[in-house]
Amino acid sequence: MIEKKNLWFLTLFSLVLVLSVYYITMPNDLLDEVTINDDETKVNVKETSIIETLKTEDAALLLDQINNYKATIASKEASNDDKNKAFDAIKLLNQIASMEELLEEKIKLNFDLDSFIKIEEDQIRVVVSSNNHSSKLANDIMKLIQENFENKQYISVNFK
Repeated sequence: MIEKKNLWFLTLFSLVLVLSVYYITMPNDLLDEVTINDDETKVNVKETSIIETLKTEDAALLLDQINNYKATIASKEASNDDKNKAFDAIKLLNQIASMEELLEEKIKLNFDLDSFIKIEEDQIRVVVSSNNHSSKLANDIMKLIQENFENKQYISVNFK
């Protein structure tokens, strides 16, 4: 049975994680420039990058999954076994999200590139924002990611 302290901790941790992901993926400068010339207003809107879009969509999906599991945990009709499975699933989702964020930070530090990483079991999808579409860079990114796992991972790198 899940104790109230653990449930509160998990709820707050999930909330902090989701808000952190949202804050990180939120576009910094939605409106790039506003100038007023007499009666004419000029507004340049900066397009969000595909990386930011992918991160935002992934954060929304993660939030939906966590909320579904939280509903199971809070449900009076759900068995203790179902509640424990939902708790474990939330914990796993948080671990995966943390690993994805860690790998994105490593790519930023080592290659100075923005990236989006999605981990699904033993498959890792990497989307990198770069004009350099070299196979050497892709191989270096794959090696960097594989170093963080004991088992062989199937890693794909796409450049956008």
